[in-house]
Amino acid sequence: MPTYQGIIFDLDGLLFDTERLYYQATQEVADVMGIPYDEATYHGYIGISDDELWRIYHDLYDTDFGQEKVDQFITRSFNRGIEMFENGEAHLKEGALELLTYLNKKRISKVIASSNQRRIIDILLNKVGIREEFEAIFSFEDVKRAKPDPEIFQLAHQFLSLPKKQVLVLEDSQNGVLAAHRAKLDVVMVPDLIEPTPATKAKTTHILPSLLEVPAFLEM
Repeated sequence: MPTYQGIIFDLDGLLFDTERLYYQATQEVADVMGIPYDEATYHGYIGISDDELWRIYHDLYDTDFGQEKVDQFITRSFNRGIEMFENGEAHLKEGALELLTYLNKKRISKVIASSNQRRIIDILLNKVGIREEFEAIFSFEDVKRAKPDPEIFQLAHQFLSLPKKQVLVLEDSQNGVLAAHRAKLDVVMVPDLIEPTPATKAKTTHILPSLLEVPAFLEM
């Protein structure tokens, strides 16, 4: 029987292949508006909340483009991303359904702890019909500080009411791994767009190439 009896899932980049869509939406709008933006800029802030990202965009661009234009850039990028999600362009990551089936068979509890907005989380889950797979969903609206702060994982752990040694976090980002580590929870990293640094690797229990490998890991 697996040691872990509760799994805390991240969402973007872990369950859903959304990070590429967020980047695509932002790049499209930036190109139209003449704002210098590239993939390296996007990668630098993966795993933080929207509010934090938007403050960073203002810090980066207000001096050259003005607050009003940057507000428009943020709004248009955000709406373009939602349009993509509502059109069904965000696909589940490889192994997601197989992992959910395995966890159901083993009666292992599942919750989501995401820095995203609850509205977007619901759009993504409902679009592929897996909302009812999760006993609880924690979003950025539920906490004062987003990842890498451990607050959201602490909330999820409290909900599960299990000893920490029986709870595992699944994450794809450096900020998510750091948040889980600070919450003193085991974390398995399934990298998405960015490979882990040595410092990040040191904070993980294991690193797996995809969600397909998680069931075998849980049986170890």
